[in-house]
Amino acid sequence: MDFNLKSERPYRSAAQLSVAVLTAAMVSACIQTTATPDRPASRAFVQRSATPQEVATVTPRKQRTRTASRSLAASHGMASFYRHGSRTASGEKFNPGELTAAHRTLPFGTKVRVTDVATGKSVTVRVNDRGPFIDGRVIDVSHAAAQSLGMTGKGVAKVKLDVVQ
Repeated sequence: MDFNLKSERPYRSAAQLSVAVLTAAMVSACIQTTATPDRPASRAFVQRSATPQEVATVTPRKQRTRTASRSLAASHGMASFYRHGSRTASGEKFNPGELTAAHRTLPFGTKVRVTDVATGKSVTVRVNDRGPFIDGRVIDVSHAAAQSLGMTGKGVAKVKLDVVQ
């Protein structure tokens, strides 16, 4: 059995090239982008925050349904506060002395009036972070906002939320 190696080389190169081309085609077919004309590809995987008009009445996750009506109606639930952290989800440095808050869905910069239903005290905060991540809680306020509400001793308070702006 005498094989002519010189005659096999072009076929081997062609086979290797076709395998490389097929692999590249399969990989590029698998890659999907969610970029749209109004959103560049570099931000394609960043989740969009809901507008105030899209915000549903906040209820614990287990009670939410896909058909929940979306309105600017007041939300009720438990609020907590936090005073530690380096950066917020919006990218700004966390400052416990500012009147800020963390909310799951409201867009960054939204102003929300938080009212303690037991005492009637209220404070307006600006959403600059995401959270709270505990079921049943609707908002985390900064330490300064918690002091304004008088909830620093309790740690949590039943509150009513109204979108101001």
